Amino acid sequence: MSELTERLILNVGPQHPSTHGVLRVVVELEGEVIVRCTPDIGYLHRGIEKLMESKTYHQCLPLTDRIDYLAGSANNLGFVLAVEKLLGIEVPPRARYLRVIVAEMTRISSHLFWLATHAHDLGAMTPLFYTFREREQLMDLFEAVAGGRLFPCYFRIGGVARDVPDGWTAAVREFCRTFPEKMKDYETLLTKNPIWIKRTKGVGVLTVDEVLDYGLSGPVARGSGIAWDVRRADPYCGYDEFDFLVPTGENGDTYDRYLVRLEEMRQSARIIEQALDRLPSGDIIVDDPTIAYPPKTDVFTKIESLIQHFLLVEEGIRPPKGEIFHHTEAPKGELGFYIVSDGSSHPFRVKVRTPSFVNLQVLSKMAEGRLLADLIALIGTIDIVLADVDR
Repeated sequence: MSELTERLILNVGPQHPSTHGVLRVVVELEGEVIVRCTPDIGYLHRGIEKLMESKTYHQCLPLTDRIDYLAGSANNLGFVLAVEKLLGIEVPPRARYLRVIVAEMTRISSHLFWLATHAHDLGAMTPLFYTFREREQLMDLFEAVAGGRLFPCYFRIGGVARDVPDGWTAAVREFCRTFPEKMKDYETLLTKNPIWIKRTKGVGVLTVDEVLDYGLSGPVARGSGIAWDVRRADPYCGYDEFDFLVPTGENGDTYDRYLVRLEEMRQSARIIEQALDRLPSGDIIVDDPTIAYPPKTDVFTKIESLIQHFLLVEEGIRPPKGEIFHHTEAPKGELGFYIVSDGSSHPFRVKVRTPSFVNLQVLSKMAEGRLLADLIALIGTIDIVLADVDR
């Protein structure tokens, strides 16, 4: 092999900041051109699915937060819906609408973080300061309703943990009113920026057939023109009641996926406003002492509630024997929970179908024949979180 055709093996990660976590990518280069690209995963594996088998169903909820730690409530929602499907219960309407509001706020928060890091990876630092301005507002709203910011853990099996505080809905409505105007700052910085266009247009093109062959979902699939969104295709939480668009791209490149995510944030704000308009009064969790924790005030003042709380913590709920699968549209794509119940208070088996794990496999295809610099753009455009890959 001559010097001109000699190949270089290069490790990108697992410490590189642009790999968005502990991802190692083994790259084979001819000059600066990628000949082969192999993602090496597993550096963040925590065995969350196995851990769930030793927990009660309620105790599994904080574990789901840590799967995609940038969209904790989206993971919570997928899990509680799967367990409720197993139990055969319906949550009260107010709880259903509150779930939609918090889930869509989570989608916006996740996309804002993606935009900040993706732009930063490609040399644009300023968008981070703008996107985190709005993301901090959302973190404050999560904290106000649930007590947690990154891991709100607001959803419960049968409903939500508590009702919203006074003034919270007005604050959310104000965010939705101002957010579209704030988004113009992002577009001013990037959408027509010649450097941004040069780094993203025509980079990482995926055809419709490739998307289907690889089983891709979320903005990665919609950027190629496939209007697959679980909220539309298989509605849950009453998403069929809301008027919103499923944005798609035309060219299937990194630039189109950027535009798709921008529009998704606008549509999420639109859904939130509709949910606020229709938010009914009433219960926020099912009235079943074998499933739902009693209010904290009752636990501290009524012996019956204290006993109920104690039994649920110690023994947990006991769904009937069987198996269930439920999927939702998480910010990064299709999220699925497969649960096997043996009738005990612990899941017998749990399998999580995470979007980052499935979408990451296409990196090898997209990177072939591209420059090494494009690899950074390609990792960013998939929008992975390594905990979502390794679990």
